[in-house]
This record gives sequence, C-alpha cells and structure tokens, in this order.
Amino acid sequence: MTATPIAVITGASSGIGAATARTLAAAGYRVVLTARRKDRIEALAAEITEAGHEATAYALDVTDRTAVDEFATAFRSLALLVNNAGGALGADPVASADPADWRQMYETNVIGTLNLTQALLPALTASGDGTIVILSSTAALSSYEGGGGYVAAKHGEHVLAETLRLEIVGTPVRVIEVAPGMVKTDEFATTRFRGDTEKAAKVYAGVDAPLTAEDVADTIGWAVTRPSHVNIDLLVVRPRAQASNTKVHRTL
Repeated sequence: MTATPIAVITGASSGIGAATARTLAAAGYRVVLTARRKDRIEALAAEITEAGHEATAYALDVTDRTAVDEFATAFRSLALLVNNAGGALGADPVASADPADWRQMYETNVIGTLNLTQALLPALTASGDGTIVILSSTAALSSYEGGGGYVAAKHGEHVLAETLRLEIVGTPVRVIEVAPGMVKTDEFATTRFRGDTEKAAKVYAGVDAPLTAEDVADTIGWAVTRPSHVNIDLLVVRPRAQASNTKVHRTL
C-alpha cells in the first residue's frame, strides 16, 4: 500500500500558505502546517481534517534554526516542501529605509527558506521523488521604487532556487520557483504598511481582479503535480491588469 505523500507548508496561517494547504490536502497530500501563530494553523488543520483530509499543525519560526532542525527530525521521507513564509515591511526609498526592516525581510524570506531547505533536503531526497517550491515574487525579477529591501530579499530567494537546482541536479528532487505579481490577501499589504489599512487599500485601488491566494495556490498545485520528470523552473503569474511591477491598469 502506497503511503500518503507528506507536504510541509511554511507560513500556513493565512493567505497563500493557508490556501496552498487546502489545495494540496484536496490533491491527496498529508499536509503539515507551520507558522508562528499556533492558533491559526490549529484551526486550519481542524478545518482540513473535517473536510476528510489529513493535516497536522506545528508552531514554528523559520528563522530559528534550532527549532527548524528539531522539526526536521520528524521526517525520514518527505514528498514536498513549500517555502512560503516571508513578507514585506515598509515602502521607503533606499535613502531613508530602516535597516532593521531590510534585515527582518532577509531573515524571514531568505534565511528562513535556507533553514527549511537545508534541514529537510535529506528527507526529500530519501523519498526518491521530492519537490521543493520556493515562493518568490515578481519583485525577485524586477526592481521598483520603494521596494528595495523586499526586492533584495526576494532576489535572494530567486538566486537560492537557481543555485540549488544547479547543485542537486541528478538527485530525485525538483526545485520549482513560483513568482506571483499583485496578489490581494487579507494581510500582505496591511503588514507592509504596519496596519495602515488606508495605505494598504491604495495598492489595489482600481485594479480589476488582482490575483487571490487561491489563484496562487492553484498554480502551485498544478506545478507540483506534473509528472516527476517535469520541472517547472520558474513560473511567473500576474493578474491580467498587471503588465509589470510598475505598469498596472487602474480604472480610476
């Protein structure tokens, strides 16, 4: 009897992470939900379980390497790791940005991804058919004013994905990067602007149908369920209203 494949999703307490957990559970994975907010992931795990799927919640800070290494001991074999934990802080120009914001973004987006990837790579390899997803952003591919720290962090993730793919070619592990453009979730812009809902709303003002968390989760679900010999190196997904990071059609 074939064992149910296990998928670890970081940053699963809300937004894209939570939507991805639901999508992968419905696709037949036993999902392991990680995030710092224990109550959120426990509620999501209960929801997924009630829907007839398998889910476990594990409170985890991806920047805490000791905690990550302890978490990794639970897995001898692992089918899928979705490195989703991350986020943006501030939108200040380089000349006046707070270095602490840049440091925090780098620690969460880049070092967090590095920590989980290093810790779980042996289990992914042992599975004989492992997949690593790195959720970057179109910010990883193109700069924009006010985005220096976030662009730098997401570019770091992009380079991590490219380099890892080169280094582990020939092993039974795929490295997939998904780079979303404008995604409207409950928390991303609000967190970036430190709870200022007015500023957060302006990001999406007049934009006809920005991406949703479910759109990105569907994209991830498609990429990881391709045949094992097919690697989606980089998948850029934007709403139709967005042509680039700086070119967005607004009906205002």
